[in-house]
Amino acid sequence: MSENKSCPRVDIGGQAVLEGVMMKAPDAIAITVRRKDGTMVVKRQAYTPAAKKHKWMGWPIIRGVVSMGSMLSMGMSTLEDSMKMLGEEYEEEPSKFEKWLAAKLGKNVDKVVMGVAIVMAVVLAVGLFIGIPAGVEWLTGKAIGFQSAEAANSWKGVFVTVIGGLTKVAILIGYMALCGLVPDVRRTFQYHGAEHKTVYCNENGLPLTPENAAPFTTLHPRCGTAFMLIVMVISMVLFLFVGRDIAAFLPRFLLHLALLPVVAGVSYEVLKGLAHKDNAFTRFARWPGLQLQRLTTKQPDAKMLEVAIVSMNVALHGLPQNAPLTPEGWAILTDYKQSEAGYTFPAEAAE
Repeated sequence: MSENKSCPRVDIGGQAVLEGVMMKAPDAIAITVRRKDGTMVVKRQAYTPAAKKHKWMGWPIIRGVVSMGSMLSMGMSTLEDSMKMLGEEYEEEPSKFEKWLAAKLGKNVDKVVMGVAIVMAVVLAVGLFIGIPAGVEWLTGKAIGFQSAEAANSWKGVFVTVIGGLTKVAILIGYMALCGLVPDVRRTFQYHGAEHKTVYCNENGLPLTPENAAPFTTLHPRCGTAFMLIVMVISMVLFLFVGRDIAAFLPRFLLHLALLPVVAGVSYEVLKGLAHKDNAFTRFARWPGLQLQRLTTKQPDAKMLEVAIVSMNVALHGLPQNAPLTPEGWAILTDYKQSEAGYTFPAEAAE
């Protein structure tokens, strides 16, 4: 199937998790994981977009900032849920610091663990994609004599900014390539591919089966990988016009950090615009982001596609009636067809 096909206006997306897939429909989120015994465990929860709660959160640019924040929070909580759903072998003991922090704050230890993970992820991202590039810009400036505001009006200011932008892209590519070398992460990248194929299958109005989903590409224009690349490019373009006369490291770092919400908001609008239009320009502009996904998506097997299909069906249609449940209340499925709309388990199955 063509990897350049644009997607429809109604967006249903998802996320790969440990041995599974999360799908987000307009009003619900479903997470499905496959356990070692071959069964699929499914969780569904209601979802209300922030824009429905507060209209201003749906305004252009602002919705991109809101989306970035919700993606980070939802992504971490989804990963935590998937580990719990897989069973004890994937659960990690909280550290002494996390237990101490939970006791001091009077919070559930699971919430503290997730909070610590989010903080660490943000610190890592800021360090990798803002701190290091700002340092490279500063060192480059020193090497070419870029020490004053006057230099910004010459080739030096442009050169320093472009070097910083290319550094961000290089770090992004290197980070993704290294992650792909880890076996567990590579399997997650396969589930990422299964998610994209299933989304394409749904967007094309085909029955959700592994056979129908398999021929589609693993590269999708609305992928978070493509979004990250757009963020890098937009930030480089923005800083060619804003703050390129700043030579010192700390002011450059703080400026880039302060304008991150603007970059994220603009990048979100660019991503949506490129995904929903199909012409020569959008195909050309989408191409780099699609190619970058070759690092974060891999070809899934049929069982992985089944997991993604279950999440899509449950997110759209709800859990099957009378499904047997785990003690935690998660549904247990043995076949992806059990997730299809209208499917009902025999009454004794729920007992």
